[in-house]
Amino acid sequence: MGNIITVGGSHDTHTTSTLTHKHRHNTHSHTHRQQSFSLFRQKKTMTRAALLLATVTAAAAALTIGASQQVLATPAWQQQQQQQQQQQQQQVIDAVGAAAAAESLIGEFRVSITAELLRELQLTKTDDYLLPPLDGRILLLLAKSAEVEPRFQIGLQRKSNDGVIVYGDTQQVFGKDVDDWDGRSVAFRPFDPSIDGFPLKSVWEIPDGEYFAQAVLNVYKTYHRSDGHTVKLHPDRGEGQHWSRSPGNLFTKNPLKVVVKNHRLVGGSVPVPLDAVMGPLPPSDEEENQYIRRVSVKSKLLSKFWGTDTNISAVVLLPEGFWDEKHKNAKYPLLVYEGHFSREWATPVRFRSKPHSHNCNGYQCVEQAYAYYLYRNWTSTDASSGSPFVGRRAIIVTLQHANPYYDDSYAVNSANLGPYGDAIETELIPEVERQFRAIGEGWARVLYGGSTGGWESVGVLMKYPNNYAGAWASCPDPLDFRAYVSMNIYEDDNAYYYPASWRRTPRPEQRGRLGQLFATMEEANLYELALGRNSRSGDQFDIWQAVFSPVGADGYPEPIFDKRTGKINRTTAEYWRENYDLSHIAKRDWKTLGPLLTGKVRLYTGTMDSFYLDSGVRLFQETVDSLVNPPWGGTFTYGIDERGVGFEHCWGGDDSIPVKISRLTENQRFHAEMIDQILKLAPPNADVTSWRY
Repeated sequence: MGNIITVGGSHDTHTTSTLTHKHRHNTHSHTHRQQSFSLFRQKKTMTRAALLLATVTAAAAALTIGASQQVLATPAWQQQQQQQQQQQQQQVIDAVGAAAAAESLIGEFRVSITAELLRELQLTKTDDYLLPPLDGRILLLLAKSAEVEPRFQIGLQRKSNDGVIVYGDTQQVFGKDVDDWDGRSVAFRPFDPSIDGFPLKSVWEIPDGEYFAQAVLNVYKTYHRSDGHTVKLHPDRGEGQHWSRSPGNLFTKNPLKVVVKNHRLVGGSVPVPLDAVMGPLPPSDEEENQYIRRVSVKSKLLSKFWGTDTNISAVVLLPEGFWDEKHKNAKYPLLVYEGHFSREWATPVRFRSKPHSHNCNGYQCVEQAYAYYLYRNWTSTDASSGSPFVGRRAIIVTLQHANPYYDDSYAVNSANLGPYGDAIETELIPEVERQFRAIGEGWARVLYGGSTGGWESVGVLMKYPNNYAGAWASCPDPLDFRAYVSMNIYEDDNAYYYPASWRRTPRPEQRGRLGQLFATMEEANLYELALGRNSRSGDQFDIWQAVFSPVGADGYPEPIFDKRTGKINRTTAEYWRENYDLSHIAKRDWKTLGPLLTGKVRLYTGTMDSFYLDSGVRLFQETVDSLVNPPWGGTFTYGIDERGVGFEHCWGGDDSIPVKISRLTENQRFHAEMIDQILKLAPPNADVTSWRY
């Protein structure tokens, strides 16, 4: 088995094989070995650059000795030299190890649970998994400012005050797993292979300066799944898989100021205490009323799979007049909005009965104003008002299916997440329709959503084609894995770099509207790795892997590529192709899917999607446009503004206004089209009148 020893920077990795050692030394090698180790007796005063130079010099000298002795090559001499070279290679290993030890003089951070908090946890009546000994991932966070807690400064992207996704200046995170942890001190030191870091990989790389340190324990729960695997994952606690604010997680209440000088932690060993528990989420500001209702069901299917009670929920928007006596016999179409977890009804615009508040800020005021605009349109009874909802009443439902991997299950069955697709279709949707007088037939339901919800809208329609009349999908996640962001998982060898003989050109992951590079594939995945191994970051690439991959031998998702090197797993890629590549599935199964899908899909994407998702849409279009008997019959719309600049993520069909505004008007813009599709597919004698008031 190979030994990997990392020296210095993020890419200085040397791999050596295990050697068989003969205890024989000639004069040259013995003398050199003494010289090699003498270099490190001065390690306390050596700079990092000098130390690495000394290591490389020693290694080169050792190998040069062996090379110079190859001149006379009798068989006996060759055997002797082979043995000496093995000894000399071991010297290199020893020298590099000594360098690592020297570099560790930077000191270390030590994270522990305070005695007071341990006592508090033992006395608290809570879920067993939140009581010591604990499983989870310790996240050590370093930030240059404490105006906002470090835990809220971690991320590759953020939303600006005007609602645009922009480059996120993430602060530093190091992650380390703990199992059956009693709260005693855990060290974060250089060259610990159990630690993952981002943007810096090693504690050694921290530049000189002042920082604020904070620790978080993202607590894991043990699941004994019905497939026979036991896994440890963070259960969603109603926050949508956000480790930085998940109730029950432990954290450092007051971040500590630390100083690094001359590559050393001032003080040597710096304690970072876990002394507080993240409390319950604040109450939702959205109360149930005549329009907003909530439904939650305990899923028998998911509870069996996960080995514990598992609920899925929905937030329902009822039509104007639903409670009126004159409409008590009306039954309504159901519009299912697919998207990320939200505690409130959000599509993504919310439903607000008041104008924006006086204390709102920036884009928040815009969102509130458009939420009120939707309310006025939705509740209008005036046919001359221009409201698309007058005469086309329906129920709109948003789904909540956060799970131990992400804030959303992608609404399909998965080997790692379980039968979320079946649970939603056979348990949750029927219960919503039963409680609120929905028509309850496939011709009277449609799907819509963007990004994750865009993929779900198309994917759910293809997996359950009889259940829906159509799908309106904006900026969908990769529909064709030949364009998995910026790589082809079937033909490319590496997820992080384009193939080349001499160059290492990074693959992009996120861009600005004018083509600015905001993040690379490697950065995005190393960031996730720092947050959690085994697809446990709660972030984007890890949930794609959890949904699309088979179960690995350890019970966790089989990687589509190595998170550290980017090497693509061909076997896993083939599994993805056959089960979740929607372009491939449409072509493969068109004989049976075609009659059920023709004319049902409307797709929208900007041509400068922030995450390169437009490429997958184009490849999907190339595939489905070639299908016949019946023809595809759906539509594709690509967003470019009047200047010829493509729209970013998540464009949804209106090229007259910015994306940050158009995303808030999709209900009004799509509603008439969706109702027309329902009426088109309504069977003879169906109820198409009681809800058209």
